[in-house]
Amino acid sequence: MKLNNLQTNIRLSIVNPDSQSNSVFGRGIANLCMGVREKGSLNAAAKEMGMAYSKAWRIIKDTEAALGMQLLIRDGAHGSELTEDGNKLLDLYCSINEKVSQEALELYKEML
Repeated sequence: MKLNNLQTNIRLSIVNPDSQSNSVFGRGIANLCMGVREKGSLNAAAKEMGMAYSKAWRIIKDTEAALGMQLLIRDGAHGSELTEDGNKLLDLYCSINEKVSQEALELYKEML
């Protein structure tokens, strides 16, 4: 059966229900934040993702506005780091995403 070769793919996003914005904390912003955490720089994180710094900065600012919280602290030439809220949100996103993805894959295999 060809269905055995398929897998599930969950697209988790965290939203502010009070925001009118379409910006959410999803896979893309999570990857960008992870890059900042690992590289200590938004510019380096953006480059690693093949994204212009200006686009990365716009995504961060739009998401911050939508969520009503600051995710990143810029320190000029010294790089950037995640705020306490940014770190906590990233950790929550990664944990939930891992659990939901694993559960979806198990359910898929059970239901075949």
